[in-house]
Amino acid sequence: MGQKLQGHILGAYFWGFTISGLPGGAIAERFGPHLTVTVSFVISGILTILGPWTTLHPILLIISRFLIGLSAGVVYPSLHCLIARWAPPDEKGKFIAALMGGSLGTVCTWPTLGWAIEAWGWSAALAACGGVALGWTALWWWVVRDCPATHPWIGEEELKYISERVQTKETAGAKKRLPPYKAILKSTPFWALVILHFGNMWGLFFLLTAGPNFITNVLAFDLGHTGILAALPYLARLILALIFGQIGDLIMKKKWMSKDAIRKGFVPISHILPGLLLAIQTLTGCDVNWAIVLITLSLGLNGASTLTNLQNAHDLAPNFAGTLYGIANCLGSATGFISPIIVGYLTSTHNGLHEWHTIFYIGSSVYIASGIIFWFFGSGDVQSWNDLEETANKRDVVGIENVSFDDVEVDKNDKKDRETR
Repeated sequence: MGQKLQGHILGAYFWGFTISGLPGGAIAERFGPHLTVTVSFVISGILTILGPWTTLHPILLIISRFLIGLSAGVVYPSLHCLIARWAPPDEKGKFIAALMGGSLGTVCTWPTLGWAIEAWGWSAALAACGGVALGWTALWWWVVRDCPATHPWIGEEELKYISERVQTKETAGAKKRLPPYKAILKSTPFWALVILHFGNMWGLFFLLTAGPNFITNVLAFDLGHTGILAALPYLARLILALIFGQIGDLIMKKKWMSKDAIRKGFVPISHILPGLLLAIQTLTGCDVNWAIVLITLSLGLNGASTLTNLQNAHDLAPNFAGTLYGIANCLGSATGFISPIIVGYLTSTHNGLHEWHTIFYIGSSVYIASGIIFWFFGSGDVQSWNDLEETANKRDVVGIENVSFDDVEVDKNDKKDRETR
């Protein structure tokens, strides 16, 4: 299989991921993150189990990967919608860091899948992955609910604690509102977030899709070792994300820094330093030890994104955090199919250090440029269009809370006016 075809197969997942990611947040806000994530994982699990039959032809494999990406694209926007409903402002760091559980999946999958493939073949390995996904889905359906008010296990004290502190106004049984798309698309801080998230996703997907290629073909490690080494950067990202999440929550509780200062203050750690480390990677030659250390540090420090691009949607509009993250993640996920195509093109005729130097420089530039842009144009403040009453255009859009009470007050005032006259 040629490098270009591999690039298209890897990219197919991200085409689907990108397409569904755009409406993913709005879908979760409309139907609830509980149901949205459940449907997504059921589809992904079944298609993964059917994976061996898709290898009969490259087109079938590309279609299968596209459909898995299409179903998976709604997951992260849905989780941000869920966090907006459950997490108080000074505890969101740990909730956002928990989303790095995807990194834990990578840590477990790379070595396990490598050994399973060598021992039992692709069919058994894919069946195991699909089975784990379906088993997790059953646990999710049983444990998770859309908001605190609908959870059967929550105590009154905990419910009161969360309800008084969360920033979103979404409640059980509330009518749904359309996001203020026009205001969102005209918002400079939102586009600064999109660019910052794009840089983050470029670095993440670059190492996810190109990392195994680089380690196997350039650093010359066998599949078993490659699985372990390819997982190390994601383990580092998970650990540091949890640490940075706790640090951010502590800063918020102590009020040592404003949200705006936190978001911009941690950009050098989440974006600038990882970009510089990718550039330094080009100076290590074929030194395996330095290469692994620098790649691991680059992705590990990006764990600070729990305090920058991954949390900024909740700052700008907590009522529409899922929608904002969905749009940003849609555009950012485009790097998932752009990166493999670029890598495939640059390495199609020769897969050596010179070509990979260019690839690392591109990744470094995107990381650093996105961080600098956010410094100048980003914000950690709630935007005016987050107001539900404004986005509902007074009473022209269905779903304004307490609208019936507003009508009663109007009727009372009219009656008083008539009596006065």
